[in-house]
Amino acid sequence: MSSKHDIKRNACQLFGRQAKCGYDWWWHSFTARSAITGEERAFYIEFFLCNPSLGGNEPIFGDSKAGRKPSYLMVNVGTWGKEKCQLHRFFGWKNISIDMGVPFSVEADDCFLTETETRGRVCVSQEDAADHPEWMSDGGEMRWDLKIQKVTAFNVGYGAGPLFRKLQAFEMFWHAEGMMSRFEGEIIFNGERYTVTPDTCFGYADKNWGRNFTTPWVWLSSNNLTSELTGKKLEHSVFDIGGGRPVVLGIALPRKLLADFYYEGKDYEFNFSKFWTLPRTKFHCYETETQIVWHVEQSSTDGKMVTDISCEKEDMLLIRYEAPTGEKRHTRLWNGGNGRGTVCLYRRDKLIDKIRAENVGCEYGEFDATEPYCM
Repeated sequence: MSSKHDIKRNACQLFGRQAKCGYDWWWHSFTARSAITGEERAFYIEFFLCNPSLGGNEPIFGDSKAGRKPSYLMVNVGTWGKEKCQLHRFFGWKNISIDMGVPFSVEADDCFLTETETRGRVCVSQEDAADHPEWMSDGGEMRWDLKIQKVTAFNVGYGAGPLFRKLQAFEMFWHAEGMMSRFEGEIIFNGERYTVTPDTCFGYADKNWGRNFTTPWVWLSSNNLTSELTGKKLEHSVFDIGGGRPVVLGIALPRKLLADFYYEGKDYEFNFSKFWTLPRTKFHCYETETQIVWHVEQSSTDGKMVTDISCEKEDMLLIRYEAPTGEKRHTRLWNGGNGRGTVCLYRRDKLIDKIRAENVGCEYGEFDATEPYCM
């Protein structure tokens, strides 16, 4: 069952080869509202760990020309739309406390994350952001204190199961323990207070880990869904699509995506690793002058799903990471939280519903595939 929870997959995976050349991150995104104006604003919070066995008292930033790999905890927070920004705070490994058990926890100074809560502060001056390009950060300040309830999971199956995790078979793993999540608490962004409430946050939580990133990189998810056939809000529905080009045991597979639509209590899964379901996927993602556009067609014995989403580039970030090797592999990784569009869901070519999707989390980017992988 693709919606089965498995918090063992959410444990820190930086052991073996991945401790020397690997990353592990936990991503959370949600919508909040200004306590003054009521205006909606989408935020994200990410805890990104990299190369623990190389670390020390201070964060180490990568330099591919010098052969230096990065090593740190990066607390990456930000917002989309008006005043969009990404803010990064770094810690050396000797100043990080990690519980690698179940449930996991990560703590450094006043930044903390576990399955059920997160809190912290990131403050970067405009001058420091300009003087330190290695921080990959904009200027601004964000504080947060949130409770987390992960309601619906997307469990991709044996591909991220115990054996494949132990073998570290994939270059990039994925697990969405909370593809529908409820957050509660507050955000203080550049001095303005925003409230986060469970019923209106349209929350999402997942994690990725591995030794490198995928290309192309595709992600789409939303639980702010309305049936265009009935006009009713779909209170118990969420979809999640992710992937690109998997690399398994050093072999690059053709372009593939994983997806699940949990539609009012029933799963419709499209998962290339479950070959017995006869999965098929076609997708086309591209830039226009003003938008990023996704068109995804998927089918299996469960049904068919056709997804069309777009997001305004002016609302999106070019999210910045460095790979565990030290390269900045994605220089045009578009990342947003305000996508919108439609999803058509079919069963044996019969339309079940045409759904309007809003507050869509979305990502698309590609890098130069000639760059080296970690071995």
